[in-house]
Amino acid sequence: MKDTNEMKLEFDSRSCNEGFARVAVASFLSQLNPTLEEVADVKTALSEAVTNAIIHGYEGRVEKVYIECQIKDREMTVAVIDHGCGIPDVEKAMEPLYTTKEEEERAGMGFAFMEAFMDEVFVESEVGKGTKVIMKKKINRVPHQFEE
Repeated sequence: MKDTNEMKLEFDSRSCNEGFARVAVASFLSQLNPTLEEVADVKTALSEAVTNAIIHGYEGRVEKVYIECQIKDREMTVAVIDHGCGIPDVEKAMEPLYTTKEEEERAGMGFAFMEAFMDEVFVESEVGKGTKVIMKKKINRVPHQFEE
């Protein structure tokens, strides 16, 4: 579509790649001239989704994490996708403080943070097939006349 811009990213499910994902998505978002707060919101939510894919989706195995971004009008949609173990009960997993990794002192706040920092969060998951977390953020800043 002419009125959209898209990008895709693929990387190993290693914790050291979370920062790379944050910077790449923030760079893509910069075309909307967001505020620092809007950038921080997207980066925080993205970090939680990528960390969930690495820790919970792949459970320590090195596989691929995929990010798909789309900008349409002034809204950014970010999807974080893994082909890991999936979530048996998405509704339960999205409850604040729920965690399947208590032994690792996980807070169980990943989805709560995503929902707090983004306008919309959707989760599609199938056990044994993987999870797709779709997040949307409307960027409200109006560009100056000299900006594209």
